[in-house]
Amino acid sequence: MEITLKGMTWDHPRGYQPLIACSDEYEKQHGVRITWDKRSLKAFGDQPINELTAEYDMIIIDHPHVGIAAATGALIPLDDYLPEDTLTTLAQQSAGPSHQSYAYDGHQWGLAVDAAMQTAVYRPDLFDERDLPQSWTDFLTLLAAYKDHERYIAMPLAPTDCMCSFISLCASSGEPIGQNANLISDETGLAGLNTLKAIKDAGHPNCLEWNPIHMLDHMSTHDDVVYCPLTFCYTNYSRKGYQPHLLTFTNIPGVHGSILGGTGFAVSSSSAHVEAAADFGAWLCGADTQRSLYVQQGGQPGNIIAWQDDNANALTNNFFANTLSTLEQSEIRPRHHGFTEFQEQAGVIIHDFLRKDTRPADCLHDLRTRYAEYAPREDAS
Repeated sequence: MEITLKGMTWDHPRGYQPLIACSDEYEKQHGVRITWDKRSLKAFGDQPINELTAEYDMIIIDHPHVGIAAATGALIPLDDYLPEDTLTTLAQQSAGPSHQSYAYDGHQWGLAVDAAMQTAVYRPDLFDERDLPQSWTDFLTLLAAYKDHERYIAMPLAPTDCMCSFISLCASSGEPIGQNANLISDETGLAGLNTLKAIKDAGHPNCLEWNPIHMLDHMSTHDDVVYCPLTFCYTNYSRKGYQPHLLTFTNIPGVHGSILGGTGFAVSSSSAHVEAAADFGAWLCGADTQRSLYVQQGGQPGNIIAWQDDNANALTNNFFANTLSTLEQSEIRPRHHGFTEFQEQAGVIIHDFLRKDTRPADCLHDLRTRYAEYAPREDAS
């Protein structure tokens, strides 16, 4: 009997193009037919996965959703279906902490199919790499120099990205959020909010409307944005021909503390073919697939073998080599059940603070009040 698997991914060429190509190749090799639907980037980050599992065999997830998986049983624990040596190999081949980010409450809920984090990015034809800031202090000096400049420094500050960048700024200072019930200390929290405000005040006037794709599209098609210190990275923009102008991704100021992004391959507990889906996931995330067909089709692999591959770097203007240090020192977000809801609401709170120009202390108070509603009730890791 022919097996057909149905998957849900996210709506960007990086999110679906390599999956479709790899699924077609897998069908040729193994006789399993695989189809994919797409949802928006916002839905990928915010929509609870248990709303999708009844309809799909496989779901591409964000790592904070593993808390929901553990609490609701929406996904299968892959360690119950894949050989131990397979999972050990994938863990050893993880690009940064990507594989680890899907391990929670004693189980592996996803496989790292795609690796990402917030990086810096610049237009090499408009910005001298010798001016790249090496610390956040350096960055604020650079930002001040551009305040009355004919060109801009920019950063995506749509609500979700407000929160993600706040997380990165706090972790970069040495204090990741959520380590205590009060979310973050006054010193670190206020410093992060003030940095976001400085970027909003001096940066491109459209920052509050942009997510990473909006900003990178603008940056690669217009000449008024030359540098961004924090944005989720997309290898597509480092490939010749994707947009009129090539972008160069690089390490964030200070390198340490970038929020981990990327995606995980997960299997629905409602699937009638969990073994077949898990087997496909292991093949898809393995080094041979990731370093060849996956990256060739516009993918951003979750396997370190691909990040270190000379051909992959030649194809992407050294995207992987240029940003690997930031990935290796990136920060896994809290993953307890409820964090995704808090993340969505916190982004709106920070966005309102920036848009309305209210007091940072009031914004921090609102973040803490909301976090108290979603703080973990017990320790799970």
